[in-house]
Amino acid sequence: MNSAVVFGLGTMIAWGFWIVFGDVASNSIDPVTAAAISYVAAAVVTVAYALVSDASLAVTNRGLAFSTVAGVAAAVGVVSTFVGVSLGSTAVVSTVGGMYFVTAAAIGVLVLGEPISVTKVAGIGLAVVAIVLINL
Repeated sequence: MNSAVVFGLGTMIAWGFWIVFGDVASNSIDPVTAAAISYVAAAVVTVAYALVSDASLAVTNRGLAFSTVAGVAAAVGVVSTFVGVSLGSTAVVSTVGGMYFVTAAAIGVLVLGEPISVTKVAGIGLAVVAIVLINL
C-alpha cells in the first residue's frame, strides 16, 4: 500500500479519536482548557517522536515561520472544535471541520499556483452537498 495512504488512514483514525475524546473532555471541563491540555499532550508526543526518530532537527527561517503559522492555525482549529462540540453535535462539528480540504485546495490554487480542473471543482461541490445532506 502507498505510504501516503497509510499515513492518511492514520490521520483519519487519529482525528476521529481526537474529536470524540475532545467532545467528552469539553463536556467535562471548559472547552478552551480541554483544547490547551490536548495540544500540550500533542506537543510532548510530537517532540518525543522527533527526538527518537530519524527526523532532521535542522531549522530554516522559512520552515520556522511556516511551522509557526501552521501551529497558530492548528490552535484556532482545536479551540474552534472543542468549543463547537461543547455547544453542539460532534457529528456536525466533525463533518463541517472535515471540510478543511476545501480551504487547503483554495490556498493551493490561489496562492501556490496548483492546477484546478472541472473534476476537482465538482468534487469540492459534491463534498459541500454531502455536508448539507449529513446535517439535515
